[in-house]
Amino acid sequence: MKKLILFIFLILTLTVATILLISGNHIENSEQQRPLVMSMTASVETPERMNFAGETHTFDRYDKRERLDRELNSFTYFHSTTLLLIKRANRIFPIIEPILKQQGLPDDLKYIAVIESSLDPRAVSPARAAGLWQFMSATATQFGLEVSAEVDERYSIEKSTVAAGRYLKDAYNKYGSWSAAALSYNGGQGRITNELRNQQTGEALDLWLVEETTRYYYRMLAIKLVFENPPQYGFIIRPHQLHKPMVFKDVNVSSSIPSLVTFAKQQGLTYAQLKDFNSWLRSTKLTVSGNKSYTFKIPTKESLYYKRNETPKVHNKSWVTP
Repeated sequence: MKKLILFIFLILTLTVATILLISGNHIENSEQQRPLVMSMTASVETPERMNFAGETHTFDRYDKRERLDRELNSFTYFHSTTLLLIKRANRIFPIIEPILKQQGLPDDLKYIAVIESSLDPRAVSPARAAGLWQFMSATATQFGLEVSAEVDERYSIEKSTVAAGRYLKDAYNKYGSWSAAALSYNGGQGRITNELRNQQTGEALDLWLVEETTRYYYRMLAIKLVFENPPQYGFIIRPHQLHKPMVFKDVNVSSSIPSLVTFAKQQGLTYAQLKDFNSWLRSTKLTVSGNKSYTFKIPTKESLYYKRNETPKVHNKSWVTP
């Protein structure tokens, strides 16, 4: 009888131990599978092909696919920066798109400005490139911009866009492709020309270049994809959240202005507001010599304010969610 009781006890002990072991393994597996963060991050699908400036690109080759994948995921999850780019574009694109069109340039080249300056007309790089299109001073003067102690037209949205168009047309005439022209905008025509020769290829996107220039074109491709369909990449923007376009009156000046502070007050603006919309002014005065003249962009009082229940004009309907 005692042996039977002992046998039953051993069976029960083994059964309980087995159940506890199985339960422990199940709990351990569940813990291993449980996410360690409060939200999930999904990798963005890379398209098989896309068009940029009239040129079709396919992304089946490893390097092209992986480069676009990097930049597309970067812009998708760099939330605050990408949101700001779209908001700024609502004010900047209506200014630069007609200029590019007038010069016979593909509309997609506007994305160069997005990558160069984040659509900030006052941007300055560590290398001292300045403005929306990030011109170095020597290149700026070469393509028709005034750069002096009092006037720096690299900071003029309109004039710098004209100069950028001239540069790109010149590069396109040299290389015969907008991708090569765009790469030269970042790396310089001399470098691209030399590398095409040294690496014995006619395709600029096949060149081995410094990382910044290699990434440059794929960053433009990626931001175009996001701009064309922000909700697809998780960006929900209401119309009133975009930066409102400004309404200006042009004031032409052909004589010197000893005090821009006084001039601003005469126009009904603060000095800061005058500089904000005329960032090409680099001093507190403006000296006008010879037959020169300058045009100031003076915003209307109404456009300076966001009004309750007023929806700003939306430049691109695909940017917003009603």
